[in-house]
Amino acid sequence: MRFVFEQVRVGGDRNFGYLLGDRTAGEGILVDPSYDPGALVARAKAQGLRITAILNTHGHADHSNGNAEAQALTGAPVWGGPGHPGPLDRVLEDGAGIPLGTWRLGVWRVPGHCPDHLAFLVEGPAGGRADGLAAGLTGDLLFVGKVGGTPDDREARTEWDSLQRLLREWPAHATLWPGHDYGARPSSTLAWERETNPFLLCPDVQAFIRLKDEWPTFKAAHGLR
Repeated sequence: MRFVFEQVRVGGDRNFGYLLGDRTAGEGILVDPSYDPGALVARAKAQGLRITAILNTHGHADHSNGNAEAQALTGAPVWGGPGHPGPLDRVLEDGAGIPLGTWRLGVWRVPGHCPDHLAFLVEGPAGGRADGLAAGLTGDLLFVGKVGGTPDDREARTEWDSLQRLLREWPAHATLWPGHDYGARPSSTLAWERETNPFLLCPDVQAFIRLKDEWPTFKAAHGLR
């Protein structure tokens, strides 16, 4: 049980925050602590982890409003993507790698829902098999059975490109952990979403935009919440 991964309900609009850690190294990372950073910090203490970084998938207030409190409780720096609206100690660029004991968090810049949006892929342990651990934190880009909202067709096209990039570059067996509990279950896999998510089943970007426009009707017709 060296690897620590906890999904924590932090309030707001069914928001999730995350604690990731390496128990042997005694290191941990918080992702999107938002409304209840104290709950995540308490879990880190219970696991014997020192928080080394606070990450935001994106700068929307419902994901970043706990940054200051989390930093006050842990002394850890706050990191986010280019264009993040809040104060950051480090701007994470696409392709960066964040060490976490024997594991690594890869950084993908995936705009669309938000210009500064990042997704994180936990990979490892170092030197492990290609089919080993892969856990993806997708924020508000990709939910279970849904995708993040976009303000206009231009950003919808950008989001489509970001989603297609993850489908190309992330392993199919990667587990997916979203920023909100909006689906039928709190997590999924990339393979499962590829086969069942109506937005990922769209054959092209035009169909994707059309489904976004028709989503309330589609959701009601299929009994989705």
